[in-house]
Amino acid sequence: MGPLDSIQASAGKAETAQVPPRPKIPRRRTSRLRKLELAILVVLVLAVALSATPWPSALLIRSVFERGAQATIDEMTPYVPDTPFQTQAGVVYKPGSTFDVFSPEGTEAPLPTVVWIHGGAWISGAQRDVNPYLKILAAKGYTTIGMSYPIAPEATYPTAVRDINEALAYIKAHAAELKVDSSRIVLAGDSAGAQLASQMTTLTVNPEYANLMGIQPALQKSELAATILHCGVYDLRAMADLSGIVAWGFKTSLWAYTGTKDWSATYAGATMSTIDFVTPGFPPTFISGGNGDGLTWLQSVPYSNRLKAAGVPVTELFWPANHEPELPHEYQFHLNFSEAQEARDKTFDFLARYTAGKP
Repeated sequence: MGPLDSIQASAGKAETAQVPPRPKIPRRRTSRLRKLELAILVVLVLAVALSATPWPSALLIRSVFERGAQATIDEMTPYVPDTPFQTQAGVVYKPGSTFDVFSPEGTEAPLPTVVWIHGGAWISGAQRDVNPYLKILAAKGYTTIGMSYPIAPEATYPTAVRDINEALAYIKAHAAELKVDSSRIVLAGDSAGAQLASQMTTLTVNPEYANLMGIQPALQKSELAATILHCGVYDLRAMADLSGIVAWGFKTSLWAYTGTKDWSATYAGATMSTIDFVTPGFPPTFISGGNGDGLTWLQSVPYSNRLKAAGVPVTELFWPANHEPELPHEYQFHLNFSEAQEARDKTFDFLARYTAGKP
């Protein structure tokens, strides 16, 4: 080996000696990285899915609402009177859709009738959710009917409206056997059901609106004695301005119900906003909401004001913003509250006045 070769060899050894060996990545760390990558991938897939369809979120909201509904049923049940009832459960008004009927036992003559449309954000709920409340009303001398209707996302707007209209037609056609006085019908509802009750009322009394909907109303204006509305939605444009978790829930529900994210600027948003179709021909209306429910200030109070401005007889039950206890959404079913009992008693008075019933 010559001098040059010897120098190069020495340099090579020095360089080799100066380069530290590549550290081995522990197997445990590699596993953690893979799990993290998998978690990120799952989150991305879920984000894409949730932005493409309302189904997963709607079904999650439904499960939460169903648990709450059962608790409310349990809370109302002790307030149902011991009065014996004549019950017709699961009356099929069309395949897959039913209603339950309650009247005082021994009823022979037709009675003023309350048709109640349940809530549930248009994506949950069933007539059983309001059955205890309907028994409370029936005990005062009324026939009460709790309706089912197709919910979203399985069915989209305006399927529920059409089905409820078919139910009303069935009720009229079978009035005698159902103990219904079809000349004294009250449309009632809570939450999403209040929106639907206001919509069925509008359909009945406003021909221009019925034309927009393309639906021939089952009820005649003369047959609709009154309307009862609790904690409803009547102006979808206002809903579009909400923020926070409550807004996310309502916007998801409306996406599922209307079939589009752009519900506030569509035919659905326009025709669901019954505040825009009030006329002096509306029937007497009982309207209420709790002071702790944002929908009261955003929806119920403005709708009540619109009705009163049109000259509609309105019985409203609201509380100051600082009222204690703070009354939640659907407060009227929480009969442990004295305020809910007040709403019940005022409902009795309202029905007696406008149906000429004799509770």
